[in-house]
Amino acid sequence: MNARFSRKCYYMSSTATSPQPGSAQQVNSRGRVIVASLIGTTVEFYDFYVYATAAVLVFPRLFFPGQNETTQLLSSFAVFGVAFIARPLGSIVFGHFGDKFGRKGTLVASLLTMGIATFLIGCLPTALVPGWGFWAPALLVVMRFAQGLALGGEWSGAALLATENAPANKRAIYGTFPQLGAPIGFIIANVIFLVASYVLTPAAFEAWGWRVPFLLSAVMVIIGLYVRLKLIETPAFTKVLESNEVAKLPLARVFKSSWRQLILGTFIMLATYVLFYLMTTFTLTYGTRPASLDAAKAAAEKAGKPMTEAAAAAFVPGLGFTRNDFLWMLIAGVVFFGIFTLVSGPLAEKYGRRKMLLVVTGGIFVFGLLFVPLFGGGFIGTMALLIIGFSLMGLTFGPMGALLPELFPTNVRYTGSAVSYNVSSILGAAVAPFIAVALWEQADGSPVLVGIYLTAMAVLTLVALFLSKETRDLDYENNVA
Repeated sequence: MNARFSRKCYYMSSTATSPQPGSAQQVNSRGRVIVASLIGTTVEFYDFYVYATAAVLVFPRLFFPGQNETTQLLSSFAVFGVAFIARPLGSIVFGHFGDKFGRKGTLVASLLTMGIATFLIGCLPTALVPGWGFWAPALLVVMRFAQGLALGGEWSGAALLATENAPANKRAIYGTFPQLGAPIGFIIANVIFLVASYVLTPAAFEAWGWRVPFLLSAVMVIIGLYVRLKLIETPAFTKVLESNEVAKLPLARVFKSSWRQLILGTFIMLATYVLFYLMTTFTLTYGTRPASLDAAKAAAEKAGKPMTEAAAAAFVPGLGFTRNDFLWMLIAGVVFFGIFTLVSGPLAEKYGRRKMLLVVTGGIFVFGLLFVPLFGGGFIGTMALLIIGFSLMGLTFGPMGALLPELFPTNVRYTGSAVSYNVSSILGAAVAPFIAVALWEQADGSPVLVGIYLTAMAVLTLVALFLSKETRDLDYENNVA
């Protein structure tokens, strides 16, 4: 009965695009698959990056006033991490519907949830408004939770949309389409922040300019919805429906049939997550912090907010770049992220996902040991660090769009890949900025311990890869739990 109900829901949702009796089986065109998988993740990652940038630049002062600079930053990062706590729950909720009722409708729901939450953040009063000292940060936590809930279901659905529509021997290439949403979303979000900061005075930017990127997300959500609503269901999920193999409880089924893959997938993603959030969040914090206490005091005096004794005692030095200069440096590095994401697809198809990722993760291991000499090399050294780090990010993130879904049977694939991806987000991304700041303080402003942290996470990913099997040649469609 459950399978018949799922099939009925599928056909009702696909009436406009389902083939008529006697007609040829309809499929999503390559262009539609590329755009639908790419634009959705672009919107999702744009929304996420907008928050990540604001969490470093303005939220510490606007939502956590009355604390010293370091505590403000840690509080802001704590709210940043709330989304990662929500992501596994989102993976269960959206994974359940994606494996029972189809990829298309689930992807539309995740996009709407993310877009509404991000838009509402742009409407929130700050804690500086009388009477909002408690409610402003509390509502920010709620909106952040909703963002994480949506992202918990978005990535896996987009990866399945791409790979389940891919031609033979091109899954890794198609799997890079949703992955490109990460660098594209980052660039769009930060260019908007930069334009706002150039056009507005610092006071106006802090007063209302930071809201603009959040509000603009509505435009991108509308575009994403338009494209996704024109999709038809993937061939792999259609076969699950036709064979009555829909899992009644996908979460229970995936834990029963694929518990080992869940663990391996989680740790295979670990180094990727830690690298990514160190490169985008920690580097922005470290790069824009004044290089000396005197410079920090001078900047505070210029801003009309003299540094307190407590803030001076808690101060740790950074690189001293201006905010705008470092954002441009990050954007330049993220261009390499996008380029090497595209490069990774053909490489993973030619050499296999496992072999390629073993080499790339080895590169991440070495990269963590180079933090001190690269950060200590001034502009050239820092730029080299960003280019190398983001290039490694593209090479490790690109193949994940194919590898994680390939670990799981079709009828639990949405749930399995989503749970692995998002549990890894807790172990890696949720705590990475927090741990990085603590290690940076522990080392009195040196990034040495932060680099060692990345290297240690690479070791765990290498172990998971050694224990896993190659997935390139498996039967992707005729594979059910």
